[in-house]
Amino acid sequence: MLDFRPILFITGVLMLPLAVAMCLPAIADVAADNPDWQVFLTAAVFTLFVGGTLALSSRGNIRTITPRQGFVLTTTLWLVIPAFAALPFAFADMDLSYTDAFFESMSGLTTTGSTVIRSLDVAPPGVLIWRALLQWLGGIGVIAMAIAILPLLRIGGMQLFRMESSDRSEKAMPRTTQLVAYIAFIYLAASVVCAIAYWAAGMRGFDAIAHAMTTIATGGFSTYDASIAHFESPVIEYIGVVFMLVGSLPFVLYLRALRGNARPLIRDDQVRLFLLIVIIAIFAVAYYRYEAGVEIGTALREAAFNVVSIITGTGYATADYGAWGSFGLMMFFFLMFVGGCAGSTTCGIKIFRFQVLYATAVTQVRRLLEPHGVYLAYYNRKPIPEEVSASVMAFFFLYVLSYAVIAIALGLIGVDFLTAASGAATAISNVGPGLGPTIGPSGTFATLSDGAKWILSAGMLLGRLELFTVVVLLLPSFWRD
Repeated sequence: MLDFRPILFITGVLMLPLAVAMCLPAIADVAADNPDWQVFLTAAVFTLFVGGTLALSSRGNIRTITPRQGFVLTTTLWLVIPAFAALPFAFADMDLSYTDAFFESMSGLTTTGSTVIRSLDVAPPGVLIWRALLQWLGGIGVIAMAIAILPLLRIGGMQLFRMESSDRSEKAMPRTTQLVAYIAFIYLAASVVCAIAYWAAGMRGFDAIAHAMTTIATGGFSTYDASIAHFESPVIEYIGVVFMLVGSLPFVLYLRALRGNARPLIRDDQVRLFLLIVIIAIFAVAYYRYEAGVEIGTALREAAFNVVSIITGTGYATADYGAWGSFGLMMFFFLMFVGGCAGSTTCGIKIFRFQVLYATAVTQVRRLLEPHGVYLAYYNRKPIPEEVSASVMAFFFLYVLSYAVIAIALGLIGVDFLTAASGAATAISNVGPGLGPTIGPSGTFATLSDGAKWILSAGMLLGRLELFTVVVLLLPSFWRD
């Protein structure tokens, strides 16, 4: 029988900082003389009570978490936390149902960036800062999960990074808890620097803080309906490009660089390929826009911002790229799936999986040509274990299958083809806006049915937890002793 006490205890403990975080938007509403501060305070007290009750009632001698408990705990946390984080949205003066509130909350914590809220320009400050705070907390949660949990659970090839995050032979890294704490400090410092840069470029202090949190988290929630385009500032756009890229690189490598070893950050194959793809995509889209009659400087700026925003899964927009023609439409559709680097705040398939799949495929072809030869697939100049190759191939299969199921499910309830296809992609890749007039950069998800919102919420959860973490719970054999 699975022991649920550690799961309930840790879930309860992590609900406590969520309750404390709800006090920050309450303070923002008090400062703005908005009555919604009562909603945030009530939600904070209720969350504190439930979290405290869970923690106290299930406390005990908890020393280790088994892999089975780890699977259940991870999924439980990413369901319970959004469920309680949705309470302020549901009861604030925003005319949102609980379905809408849960969708917004799940989108925030998974750093997806899809929204059902209209008229952000006049939304209460508490709601705006709560959306940004959810993405910021979700971003550091994603990094911690990638470092401490997914490698241990051997999810989708993430075990490839287990040695990198806990290498004791060189004594380059401290224990996992200290590692996460150091990276959280780097994450906070990057957020502060980003906020200062935005403020210096002309944003109000409130906007600078909110956008800094969602930029580093590669989340994409904005305080305006027009997103970053509202500011009409090339400087702000380039600052956004820089810090979206910062959030999409492995944070473990930043720590190594601060410890005096910057070579991994420069020589890492994953980082190099990611930046190469970004550069090629930017110039390809910019050239396409230039050929369409757009001035070269404008074409480069628009291409750089929107390409980086989509490939990193941030979801900001400065233009409706869905109206850029067939090439732009297809380019951004496929960029949704790519994602950034492992150990960053981004989602999607991630660069290292493409590298592992390519290296494995090349090795298989060489074995066909020379059956008696001995060939090994390499990643970062190290042999790839067979277990990792199999895990990555299984991930690709499950990713495509999950995408197809979500898209078909949306179609079955009446969603049009473009909205269903791009909505499934943006949900499972945690990107944010989709394509088309309904959920594209100039639209929202508000007009979708409740059924579509729940399907997309499930897609966000699947994508953020790397599929296997959720799917394994559906197997009857998982629950057998």
